[in-house]
Amino acid sequence: MATHARERLLDAAEELFYAEGIRAVGVERILAESGVGRASFYRHFASKDDLVVAVLQRRDQAWRAWLAERVEAFGGKPLDVFDALAERFAGADFRGCAFINTMAETADTGSAAYRVAAEHKERVTAYVAALLAERGHTQPEALARQFVLLMDGAIVTALRERTTAPAEEARAVAAAVLGDCRE
Repeated sequence: MATHARERLLDAAEELFYAEGIRAVGVERILAESGVGRASFYRHFASKDDLVVAVLQRRDQAWRAWLAERVEAFGGKPLDVFDALAERFAGADFRGCAFINTMAETADTGSAAYRVAAEHKERVTAYVAALLAERGHTQPEALARQFVLLMDGAIVTALRERTTAPAEEARAVAAAVLGDCRE
């Protein structure tokens, strides 16, 4: 079952990278945690870097789907992104943003992992811009960049402070940016 081994590798790597960092976790640890052999690893991934990229691509899809689902559950308004973040910050397994963490760890803007992380942020910005456009806000792209700046700041602050308050504070700033309007 090659596909099953690949999924076990991705699951183990995602959990370990998020909890401990990409550089801190070696291939041997991933193999041990996943129960997959070295030969099988190399059938699926040419290198650890390729595994990192695959983990990030999968996490991007899952995280954006989660965000859209939670925003819709809260009412589908742009400010609801902050309510979704507050919910995430309350989780015992919250370790910040896997994509911010990746960019900080790799720092090489030309690396594939960095590019995937940056693309994730672009997709999140596009999603927020669409929410803003649906509510009739002018310049939704510019507003979305401001929202994502607030979101990223809230994520980092929540990690540091271990509280949901940064999401609430970022929401208040975003509401002020929007004015009274359409939320």
